[in-house]
Amino acid sequence: MKTVKKAAKSKHIKRGVKEVVKSLRKGDKGLVVIAGDISPADVISHIPVLCEDNSVPYLFVPSKEDLGSAGATKRPTSCVMVIPGGFKKDKTDGKDADYKEGFDDIVKEIKALE
Repeated sequence: MKTVKKAAKSKHIKRGVKEVVKSLRKGDKGLVVIAGDISPADVISHIPVLCEDNSVPYLFVPSKEDLGSAGATKRPTSCVMVIPGGFKKDKTDGKDADYKEGFDDIVKEIKALE
């Protein structure tokens, strides 16, 4: 959740099923975070398949409310995609994106579980 918060602050995030699916179909790489308490499940059931087809790591979190607040929205969010954006230097202060380290750790752990 910390990585999602930092990515949202840097504006390197896609929120919602529609935006995530569009990014996956375009071939964007990143990390997909899916809420586990979505009802009906058919709304998000195709996202893991798209992620595996495009070799994009994904993970589930328990709550859509927590995911929405981490993604800097007031509404619950079913899924978000953290797009690294090349980890370019931030325009505001010239530093690298501050979520790069957490992003790399998460991707490494997901690959170890496969």
